[in-house]
Amino acid sequence: MDFIPGVDGPSEGVPRVLACFSNNLLRGEPLKLVDGGVSQRTFVYIKDAIEAVFLMIENPSRANGHIFNVGNPNNEVTVRELADLMSEIYCKVSGRPMLEVPTIDISSKEFYGEGYDDSDKRIPDMTIIKKQLGWEPRTSLPDLLHTTLTYQHRTYANAIKQAISKSIASH
Repeated sequence: MDFIPGVDGPSEGVPRVLACFSNNLLRGEPLKLVDGGVSQRTFVYIKDAIEAVFLMIENPSRANGHIFNVGNPNNEVTVRELADLMSEIYCKVSGRPMLEVPTIDISSKEFYGEGYDDSDKRIPDMTIIKKQLGWEPRTSLPDLLHTTLTYQHRTYANAIKQAISKSIASH
């Protein structure tokens, strides 16, 4: 996870996709799909990742000298699918209705600026960590998003309302 702009991070800059989408959901704004949201990503729940790190620390004879990918290839989605799932879950968590226009398409040049380059697909190879440590992630994408969005709504919804009110008052 990254930062929520203007709340627990700088007002400027672009956080990663989960934080970008969370920020927009909290503000009641459409989620911006860069270049149509066709890039694919995977997401791992923090508790799963921490479990993997503990296994590395607790089993130095099986971990030392290896490079491990810690991720969840079972949670692979396109960015567009992620936006749809996050919007659906956030509506349930917050009690807010779905936006009439929940997503908008934007070019990578417009969103990130000139010269931005990114990979279309980031899927971790779990072969080594499974073989050496017997570790596999357990948390599904819907479950991790529900937990994350519930936390963010409880933690940030009022702070976002206050930030929006201050912005409106100063104009």
